[in-house]
Amino acid sequence: MRAVVLSGGLTHDFPATTACLVDLLSGQGFSAEVHTGVDAVLHALPGAALLVVNALRWTMNGPGTPDRYRRFAEAEGASPSASARAGLAAHLEAGGGVLGLHTASICFDDWPEWGRTLGGAWAWGRSHHPPIGPAVEVRPSGGHELVDGLDPFTVVDEVYGDLDLAPGIVPLLTARQPMGPDTDTEHPLLWAREHGGGRVVYDALGHHPPSYEVPEHREILRRAVRWTTHG
Repeated sequence: MRAVVLSGGLTHDFPATTACLVDLLSGQGFSAEVHTGVDAVLHALPGAALLVVNALRWTMNGPGTPDRYRRFAEAEGASPSASARAGLAAHLEAGGGVLGLHTASICFDDWPEWGRTLGGAWAWGRSHHPPIGPAVEVRPSGGHELVDGLDPFTVVDEVYGDLDLAPGIVPLLTARQPMGPDTDTEHPLLWAREHGGGRVVYDALGHHPPSYEVPEHREILRRAVRWTTHG
């Protein structure tokens, strides 16, 4: 079985976290193809069972983007071509799965269908996370095979808050941000949905390799791979 993985971008050690994902995919029987080009990964989808996005690829000059990123827009900004966008639609229509990790919700800010597919998107000026720091307690919620039977667990990771969520999103993991002004709100960190004929999972965790070493998180990702690809 083939999985195609989009990796790369600023401010994160994507080679390291993608290596964690490739190891996990291999353990599930998948041959993983890693791409750093947006069009390359979407054009590689025919025949693949799963698209994994573990990357930070966006225009870097859209509304609300902080100035610290805008200076990289010419060299690092990314926007999928029309044919690449059609490739995602065809992948979903064929029953292909999508697994988005962490910064996947920030990707492709000029492509509304990506946010509709993933079920959530980063909204500059509203979405936020505190600096990575103390371990947070992550709590499973909702009845779904991705989290059934799992107890709360702790992980050192970034807790994304106030994403722009699609209607009907049912959180399967939640956590409170460990510091800052918003420490009492339970923020959704995981959900699963069907869209365009395929299955989609978004997992907001996965900032760095230690997140992938937490047994409960690895189990959730193994289940996500199975669920998005219909086992």
